[in-house]
Amino acid sequence: MMHEERWGARVAALGVGRNTGRAAAVAALLVGLATPARAAEVRFGTDVVPILTRAGCNSGGCHGKANGQNGFRLSLLGFEPEEDYEALVREGGGRRISRTDPEQSLLLLKASGRAPHGGGSPIPEQSDEYRILRDWVIAGARPPHPSDPTVVRVEVIPQRATLSIQAQQRLHVRAFFSDGTARDVTRQAVYQSNEPDIAAVDREGIVRTADRRGLITVMARFGDRIATFHGAIPFAGNPARTAAVQARLSALRPALAASPVDRHLLRQWELMGVAPSEAADDATFVRRVSLDICGTLPTPAEVAAYVSDTRPDKRERLVDRLLDRPEYASYFALKWADILQNRGAGYSTSKQRPGTTLFAAWIRDSFATNKPYDRFVSEILTASGSQAENPPTVWYRTVRKLPEYVESVSQAFLGVRVQCAQCHHHPAERWSQADYYALAAVFSRVGRKGGFADAEVPTDETIYVKEAGTVTHPRTGAVMQPRPLGDAQFPLSRFDDPRRSLARWMTRPENPFFARTLANRMWAHFLGRGIVHPLDDSRSTNPPSNPELLDALAHELTSAKYDVKHLIRIIVNSYAYRLQAAPTEWNAGDTQTFARFYPRRLSAEVLLDGISQVLDVPTEFAAGSSKFAPGTRAIDLPDENVPATFLDVFGRPGRRTACECERVDDPALTQALELVNSPEIQRKLTVPTGFAARLAKDPRAHPDKVGEVFLRLLGRQPRSDERQAALEFLEREKDPAEAYRSLLWALLATNEFLFNH
Repeated sequence: MMHEERWGARVAALGVGRNTGRAAAVAALLVGLATPARAAEVRFGTDVVPILTRAGCNSGGCHGKANGQNGFRLSLLGFEPEEDYEALVREGGGRRISRTDPEQSLLLLKASGRAPHGGGSPIPEQSDEYRILRDWVIAGARPPHPSDPTVVRVEVIPQRATLSIQAQQRLHVRAFFSDGTARDVTRQAVYQSNEPDIAAVDREGIVRTADRRGLITVMARFGDRIATFHGAIPFAGNPARTAAVQARLSALRPALAASPVDRHLLRQWELMGVAPSEAADDATFVRRVSLDICGTLPTPAEVAAYVSDTRPDKRERLVDRLLDRPEYASYFALKWADILQNRGAGYSTSKQRPGTTLFAAWIRDSFATNKPYDRFVSEILTASGSQAENPPTVWYRTVRKLPEYVESVSQAFLGVRVQCAQCHHHPAERWSQADYYALAAVFSRVGRKGGFADAEVPTDETIYVKEAGTVTHPRTGAVMQPRPLGDAQFPLSRFDDPRRSLARWMTRPENPFFARTLANRMWAHFLGRGIVHPLDDSRSTNPPSNPELLDALAHELTSAKYDVKHLIRIIVNSYAYRLQAAPTEWNAGDTQTFARFYPRRLSAEVLLDGISQVLDVPTEFAAGSSKFAPGTRAIDLPDENVPATFLDVFGRPGRRTACECERVDDPALTQALELVNSPEIQRKLTVPTGFAARLAKDPRAHPDKVGEVFLRLLGRQPRSDERQAALEFLEREKDPAEAYRSLLWALLATNEFLFNH
């Protein structure tokens, strides 16, 4: 503890953290405090293993992969030092270590390149790392011992800095041990940048910025502990640009500084030297928010009514109306059916459809009644009974194995990806195998009975809690007690359902994951990018771009008793959500601070429904040997197993994981071909009762009809050049029906229709 206090006092005296320009002084301090281990003090876990990790010997591409390399296997990144010692010292007849002639140890010969080695010469003979390995062998290759100090904390200095392009920042890393000692481990740490295109980091801990600007995080890992450096490379420019940005932000400050959300946006814009785009016009906003809340295009009448409304609170009124519409519940039920893997594929449709339909309806009803989010999740996790009695039990039909429980719960509700920890310690986070299997133990007593056999698994099972059930650690064989991620085990009796304890732990307001995950998920839904991005991969090495903003949103959610509609109102009434999508000279290149609205392609179901709506021809969906009711929309389908080529081409997910990344929105050639050749679109364009046919027969003049077409499809009147081009085309064509079909098809294929912007 005295070491730590002395370290803190000396760093504080230098002003580190307040003035990051004193790198040389910090370096001198660290060199002065560094205490390289003497030969007798070299310890395997804290001295030898970090050298092997830094050299890449135990990486996934070398001896750390599942089957090792050339008969020699180490634990990935050295998280199991006892196993590594056995492999290095005792395995293969002890041939890798020579106690009688240490310099001839195979470990040293291959690492230094004096013997043939496929991995090159990662540890030169003249290096300090080689000396430490040699001293360890000379001292008898001491094994790890329970009394050896362990790493309890790692610090990186500086923790934050504002940098310029094409600049350097040297990091210094210090490890604190369980025996109260501390030492400089800058040369033993492993570094990784989360945005290497903005700033890369080398093995010596030197961060080098490139020509791009933005926010970066650099991980420094020593042993199983991680510290992070946060860097900001502002969008600085000439004095005129800087003055213009500051003037814009100063003008916004009175309106935004008092907002619990917008003030954090303002602070980051000031830090990064960017100014937001102007606010979008009313026609753009009503289209945007209608699509985002209801998954539905506004009608021309709805656009006209909103644009002509002069009330100062018309935006809030519009949001309230949209949240009360049934389409809101349908659209967000679709979103959560993806996350909750309400899957039909792989089953006999006639047998599985009742279950997925019941679960889909239950999710939809939950949003329609604004069920608090904590109750929504708890009812899923603790579900028991049959699907007819309790539809959330259908979740247990798809999520049915221990790894699926752990990974689905962590990713869907905690925003954490723990898949790596099933086989080894997470390489970029604190989660160990013990964490993984302790969470799995929460579900060890989930029992199933009844149901009928199907293509993959029994359907219509009854879920119940068994009297007993155990999970063992695959490496140690220890029986794991149920506990949540990052916390103590649950105090349980044999009569308690561990799932209920998990639900109570998860939904506490102080839980570090639960509210933040939903806040981030909703922000990403409306703004096109998560504050933590990817949105369900929260970890210390992938921090939020604006942590204060995320905390504020999570606080709003918990203060409102997990009222989802309240959270949505907060987000869509934020200043960032109202901005134009087009970048300006003041924010061009920025993709992290929400200084403009980030456009995104409409999801498959919303796009198909939008085409059906503007062409006034519903899609016909097959339901086994029959069809769904006329007028059924894609966002109302009960599962992903309803045949629809258009939906599959445009990225409908298979619902095999809880990751929203399954829904693909990247452009593809098949999508362009589908827009050109889709039988469904051609049918909608040629149905005699559809909008296209009515336009051709409408006696009004072309200018009037062109205005209606643009308002119906794009939510606005055509610009003069667009109107002129459309009129010239229509007057040139001999067949009015074909002409209007071509005009409609051309507008359907534009980015303005395909994207929410």
